[in-house]
Amino acid sequence: MKKINLVLVGLGFGGAFAEIYKEHPNIETLTLFDTKPELVSEFKQHLGENVKTACSFEEILNDSSIDAVHLVTPIPLHAEQSIAVLNAGKHCACTVPMATSLEDIQRIIDAKNKSGKNYMMMETTLYTYQYLYAQEMLKNGEFGKIQFLRGSHYQDMENWPDYWMGLPPMWYGTHAIAPMIGLSGSRIKRVNCFGSGSMREDLHKQYGNPFPVESALFEFENGLKGEATRSLFETARVYQEGMFVYGSKACFEWGFSDGDNPYITTFIPAEEGSRGGRSEVKITQMPNFHQTLPAAIQRFTVGGNYDPLNPQKSLEKGAGGGHHGSHPHLVHEFITSIIEERTPSIDEHLAANITAAGICAHMSAMMDGERVMVPEFKSLPPRQTRPIYLKQ
Repeated sequence: MKKINLVLVGLGFGGAFAEIYKEHPNIETLTLFDTKPELVSEFKQHLGENVKTACSFEEILNDSSIDAVHLVTPIPLHAEQSIAVLNAGKHCACTVPMATSLEDIQRIIDAKNKSGKNYMMMETTLYTYQYLYAQEMLKNGEFGKIQFLRGSHYQDMENWPDYWMGLPPMWYGTHAIAPMIGLSGSRIKRVNCFGSGSMREDLHKQYGNPFPVESALFEFENGLKGEATRSLFETARVYQEGMFVYGSKACFEWGFSDGDNPYITTFIPAEEGSRGGRSEVKITQMPNFHQTLPAAIQRFTVGGNYDPLNPQKSLEKGAGGGHHGSHPHLVHEFITSIIEERTPSIDEHLAANITAAGICAHMSAMMDGERVMVPEFKSLPPRQTRPIYLKQ
């Protein structure tokens, strides 16, 4: 059984992944690094044997024994750190978003091409219970023709680290955008977006963004349309990630509160001679898709102690189930893509479209809803991949 040496960089939210990597059967050694040494020590003590620590990011880059790095670091660092990891000849996983500019997306793709190593954006929504269930519905033809898609992500970022203050909402629109792309079987090519509301003046300064909320209409290459809304400040809405699929035979709608089960609506044709049809609506409990994972990490798909508003509490015993069971799936996909020498499901192409759609949406909002085309990014032909999205 092939094994790899991996470094986890960033133990705030990243701490939720530490024990999953430690328990994965294809990890030889796990190394931890954070700019807070006391946090590293705490995690090392909790995880026990076979865990190393690093003293600096440069040490990680220069260590030839390291095969892969998972970056869970502040958004402004994602592009430069991803490029540095790839240029050092190591596989790179990075939390969302991929970057905050179109130019940096291309730079990451260039570095990935030059290195020949894997890049994976660790987008949680593409491995949630909800997404995996909707994907099964799509495979089984239950939706019929998909007619429209929606996504949402509401969260107040008050008192989070400084780099969040005033962040353009759609720069971090990946959780609302990614499921739409995944289920559409296509890429987003165009966006019109409007910003709404107002924020106090000090939140405008860092990024020049005046909007607490942005709502976008996306056009896909296959003709489908989708809408996504993202809020970050001064909006009285509980934390919630939502995805909505409207098909000719069935619809999937999730959710109001983040932990709610989705509504699945099934179309029942009208009887002969009657007008219109009717629908049957059921609140559906999501199954656990743990069976696709190694036995050692299946338990991390469940657990009641993970809190997305306080990710540093991930160290607490039993804090599994982060982001609707997605964390162990992301870990397993990144590791197995390296071992199997294939492109990961959320590769640089998919990551670029998800991220660029949000960047272009904010551009549109700053131009009062003017149309913006989402670029394609140059790359070498992809290797064999396990696609996260399907053709209808």
